[in-house]
Amino acid sequence: MRFENDTIAAISTPVGQGGIGIVRISGPRSVEIADRVFRPKKAGSPSDARAGSLLYGHIINPADNASVDEVLLAVMRSPRSYTKEDVVEINCHGGLISVKRTLETVLAEGARLADPGEFTKRAFLNGRINLTQAEAVFDVITAKTEESAKLALEQLQGGLSEKLSDIREGLIDIGASAEACIDFPEDDIDTNTSLQLRKRLAEIKEAIDGLSATFQEARFFRDGLAVAIVGRPNVGKSSLLNVLLKKNRAIVTELPGTTRDMIEDYLNINGLPIRIMDTAGIRNSEELVEKEGIRRSLEAINKADFILALLDGSAPLEEDDLQLMALIRGKNAAIVINKSDLPAKISLESIREKGRECLLISALSGEGIEKLKSTIFHSNLRNWTEEREGVVVTNIRHKTALDRASSSLGRALGILLADQPLEFFSIELREALDSLGEITGTVTTEDIPDKIFSTFCIGK
Repeated sequence: MRFENDTIAAISTPVGQGGIGIVRISGPRSVEIADRVFRPKKAGSPSDARAGSLLYGHIINPADNASVDEVLLAVMRSPRSYTKEDVVEINCHGGLISVKRTLETVLAEGARLADPGEFTKRAFLNGRINLTQAEAVFDVITAKTEESAKLALEQLQGGLSEKLSDIREGLIDIGASAEACIDFPEDDIDTNTSLQLRKRLAEIKEAIDGLSATFQEARFFRDGLAVAIVGRPNVGKSSLLNVLLKKNRAIVTELPGTTRDMIEDYLNINGLPIRIMDTAGIRNSEELVEKEGIRRSLEAINKADFILALLDGSAPLEEDDLQLMALIRGKNAAIVINKSDLPAKISLESIREKGRECLLISALSGEGIEKLKSTIFHSNLRNWTEEREGVVVTNIRHKTALDRASSSLGRALGILLADQPLEFFSIELREALDSLGEITGTVTTEDIPDKIFSTFCIGK
């Protein structure tokens, strides 16, 4: 059974070789445990150290006084630490063995291994950060581009929390006005007061809807834009992947069907993380392995946020090409004609569809690649600008809660318009406030934080 007042420890740096590896300890016995396992080079111990000080010495195994590693030890006192508890961070030599042995020594002296995300969970439970900021910690760690990191950092610094706080304050003021009318029924709500309440409520609902609407595009900076390159064999899908990634990620040969399985990688287009997928060539085949690859290609078409349907411009259209264009009909896709460096056998006019982007490129020479990147970027970001202002929502949990709050306010407005009892109005207002409170964690059930922090690495 886990107790919140346990002293926990974990390795906070990535597994592998490096200059430094860090073992973090947090909880009421952090300094006590550090005293037992740390031997300073000079006089003084962790318990005597000032907050924020750095001590030089060795980690010693108290069982046999054997030296484990030469370290620098940092002491941070409650409440001025990441978790608002006493925290000790042991800076070991990087590498698998030194940090592992240091952690084992700490655990043997009474700390327990931290659960995934438990350090950040304690920061949340102890009031240092709210739930949106805790989620932003994960987003900062997993950000794949500078723009993704920027959005996560804005949330970590409280941008979304402040916006939601202003909205909640406005709803609380409206609720107070409604409660006053309920408590003093002899003072009937007059027409002007009702109009003012409706106007203020409509403005707040509009602000919530506007915040929710930013998710449609901002989410791609957190989750990445899934782009599938599809086409019949030997049209240059793997070559295009390599050109976009600027590295030889996929094997390229003249043999049709070289790519049997899906190859995925990330690239950065103007700060947008793109999860690019090179798929197996789509054609009629009875070969077992190739059939499975084709099945996965068809699955990628259905799941991708954007599809690049690749054709070989140096050869006439084949039946497989026509079937591919039928497959992408009605989907967010662009037709890309490759091998523009060779004599053309396909005209743009013969395949151009109304409203469908049609591009000429050469994966060999690089012609048209920059325009293709721009097309990918704007495929789902039609309103995004570098000079954007204001807070955006990147997390589906936040959007869902905002939409619930908006629905409650819509019903509350209906109650005012129908001149129904204000008690019903207050219930809907409370529902909206609770939905907003779930985002920051002021109103929450235990399973929501547990689910969020379970996605973290153990040392965070």
